Amino acid sequence: MRNDFFVLKKIKEGDIKAFENIFRLYYSPLCMYATSLTGQMDTAEEIVQELFYVFWKERANIQLFHSLKSYLYGAVRNRSFQYLEHLEVRNRYREAILSQKPTGSISPLEQLEYEELQQLIKRTIHRLPKRRQRIFQMHRLEGMKYAEIASALSVSVKTVEAEMSKALQTLRKEIENYTHIA
Repeated sequence: MRNDFFVLKKIKEGDIKAFENIFRLYYSPLCMYATSLTGQMDTAEEIVQELFYVFWKERANIQLFHSLKSYLYGAVRNRSFQYLEHLEVRNRYREAILSQKPTGSISPLEQLEYEELQQLIKRTIHRLPKRRQRIFQMHRLEGMKYAEIASALSVSVKTVEAEMSKALQTLRKEIENYTHIA
């Protein structure tokens, strides 16, 4: 325990070697633990990578109440459960949508409004800055995860998150304007 406080002190001071040692020591076991919780190795790796990214970024604010090992395992457990909860919500939503029965045929007016909305969305996406547009397409159309996009484009995961947030904000604004006009 005392050694953990010493190591954390060195990491807080910016000692990259101390951080690398902790990373090497715990990365694989944490991935295995996250895999046991999520059932998916790629998701587990993403969870652990994000944890270490945040650990380094927020190192000055980290406080240990137990061991460094228990801190890391607890963080992986929490992040894994958050992922599973998010997945469950998405699945419930998807099933709710799929289980809805059509209420009849679509009127020509509804079809026209749908097509106009689709065109609006395409135009809005096309007007996004190129990197934001590419990130949006990679995530929403190609189904890539943020970490995969970050790796493919040589940017940070936080950059991908920020670009997706801005793209969605732009889309929401355009759709909101469209629905107020229509």
